[in-house]
Amino acid sequence: MTGYIIRRLIALFFVMVAVSALVFVLMNAVPGGPFSLGERGYTADALANLERKYGLDKPLATRYVNFLTGALQLDFGNSFAVAGNPPVTQVILQTWPVTLQVGIYTITVSFGLGLLMGIIAAYRRNSWIDNLVTLTATLGITLPNFIIATFLLLIFGFQNGWGDPRKWIIPPLWEGGPALLSWDYFLPVITYALAPLALVARYTRSSVADALGADYVRTARAKGLSDSAIMMRHVLRNAMIPMITVLLPQIPNLLTGSLFIEVVYGIPGLGKYFVTSIFNRDYPMIMGLVLLVAFFWGLTYLVTDILYTLIDPRVRIAGRGSN
Repeated sequence: MTGYIIRRLIALFFVMVAVSALVFVLMNAVPGGPFSLGERGYTADALANLERKYGLDKPLATRYVNFLTGALQLDFGNSFAVAGNPPVTQVILQTWPVTLQVGIYTITVSFGLGLLMGIIAAYRRNSWIDNLVTLTATLGITLPNFIIATFLLLIFGFQNGWGDPRKWIIPPLWEGGPALLSWDYFLPVITYALAPLALVARYTRSSVADALGADYVRTARAKGLSDSAIMMRHVLRNAMIPMITVLLPQIPNLLTGSLFIEVVYGIPGLGKYFVTSIFNRDYPMIMGLVLLVAFFWGLTYLVTDILYTLIDPRVRIAGRGSN
């Protein structure tokens, strides 16, 4: 297992290098640039000085080698668009902790409640509980999160005769609460969690329902095992493989933020830079964020494969045999 993990991490490194090269070439192939004469209104001399200052006047291959050398030291260069032109690493370190906390709470709520709702719905198939879970899952998947955010702001952001919202325990907008369990996280997490919660509930219900109809479950019941023992020993273990395949890839998206959530609630997080850096052609920021996401995706698939071997012994035996 250790050797397999090391090989996967080495492969992940080369994948990130390939991703960085591809994005770097495509990014520079777009006409114009961060200091384009037609977009920013710089004079020709000022534009030449800016390009010389940031190394944009050098050949593409030289610029990529310089970037890769810095990236290996976690130095992605200075942002072109953020006020003060701070290092990209500094921007990420300052804004990502807030996004990360929102993402962790979202994962906890969506996966915890989604699993519970899916299991109950599978046990109570075709009942009103099952219909309610199905309706919730449908709404969560189809409604965009900015619609949900706007709806919650209409409830919590206006007085509507309920008194001054500033005195409420749940603030409608971000107030910068330092505590890990600040109420600032409540509305963003509820908004952000509904879609993944719906997905978790839907696939949990489907996987658990299929497992409940299997022959080994009927055999276990014939032997007198309780429902809780059947669920823990047989149903969940066999239902986990398809659930892990579908659900774990949701985690990188939740940990890197959402533009709509952060803008609507005024959260000073990382998510907004995924869009603003593209519009501003902030090359260093684009590269830093792309590599961050690529790393999380690669790490997620590695964790997924490891969980396969822990849940299903047949995967582990096949892996050893192939080695």
